[in-house]
Amino acid sequence: MSKNWVADISSMHKHYGVNPIIRDMDPQMLKEFLKFRTNFLQEELDELKSNADNPEEIVDALIDLCVVAIGTLDAFGIDSNRAWNKVLTANMQKKPGVKEGRPNPLGLPDLIKPEGWKAPSHEGNYGLLKRIKE
Repeated sequence: MSKNWVADISSMHKHYGVNPIIRDMDPQMLKEFLKFRTNFLQEELDELKSNADNPEEIVDALIDLCVVAIGTLDAFGIDSNRAWNKVLTANMQKKPGVKEGRPNPLGLPDLIKPEGWKAPSHEGNYGLLKRIKE
């Protein structure tokens, strides 16, 4: 296995023939597929929450969340690396501080949007998600 999770998931989808099926879906089926994947993510998050004292289950749930999230991006034909770079670039423009109204019992620095901060735009990288709006 490699250290490139995005490529690994893409390879897995190719191996199982996932992407051609998704590409042939009409807008309503794409909405249903997105709902299915969203529920799948929630299932993995619930697994993480319910096993917060079991290191084996914690690691498994966290990796499963990554697999499902990256897999969803891949299935919809979204360039995950491009999206990642845009979000990371925007996040690196934030400044450490305290976010008013958000409890922070651990005292870790929050990332605060400085004046003039711009959210990342994923325009042109929606893949099949743009068909959902049709």
